[in-house]
Amino acid sequence: MSESLRATAPRLPQIEREPYYQPIGDEVALFESAYRRRLPVLLKGPTGCGKTRFVEYMAWRLGRPLVTVACHDDLTTSDLVGRYLIVGEETVWVDGPLAAAVRAGAICYLDEIVEARKDTTVVIHPLADSRRVLAVDKRGELVPAPETFMLVVSYNPGYQSVLKEIKPSTRQRFVALDFAYPEAGVEAGIVSTEGGVGADTARRLVKLGELTRNLKGAGLDEGASTRLLVHAAQLIADGVAPSVACTAAVARALSDDPEMTGTLDDLVRAVF
Repeated sequence: MSESLRATAPRLPQIEREPYYQPIGDEVALFESAYRRRLPVLLKGPTGCGKTRFVEYMAWRLGRPLVTVACHDDLTTSDLVGRYLIVGEETVWVDGPLAAAVRAGAICYLDEIVEARKDTTVVIHPLADSRRVLAVDKRGELVPAPETFMLVVSYNPGYQSVLKEIKPSTRQRFVALDFAYPEAGVEAGIVSTEGGVGADTARRLVKLGELTRNLKGAGLDEGASTRLLVHAAQLIADGVAPSVACTAAVARALSDDPEMTGTLDDLVRAVF
């Protein structure tokens, strides 16, 4: 069998249309500064608060392709970097998403990095310091990152545990940006724009979200995210009754516990 060698960097699609994103602080300026200085970025914040949308917006703003990897327990180094595959009579090397992003000078976003195995995340260390290289051990290759390459990772501190946290040796390679749910007025604007509902309905949905977030630690791991509120708004915009939409998109999405779902149903009725 012969081996087919990759000679050129892959072409990755770019985000053509501006994603809707409402800045809530100085995160845009900080991200742009980190990009110019070739520094990796760590995004910290609760589920559904806009971390992924922010990365999409910045990729569009900077004019760079975006490669997103949803990390999980079974993610291996080969899944990120690449592997040999047998195609016909040839053994062909196929880049993983991280290697493809490095070769193309793209932004690589590793979502929920703490979900990946510890031996897998070590592969990003040479990319996240002054070396800026990716070691492809199976090929005996060091791939230098172009100036346009940027590494971005995220995680939800609310789910941290002894077994799932970012090691100091990894954390201290990154510029960290904190994300939280927007203040009520800003969040209502997001829900109205993304969900296609009027201002009053958006305000009610945000009020519902705030009430559920007050239950964090008292039966809920997380309250309703901005994403869930947008889902409810989209159902309402499609003609679903607000109480029915909120029950399906918020109450049932947050919990399976009968007592807690009853409490959430009460909140839905109180708001709508």
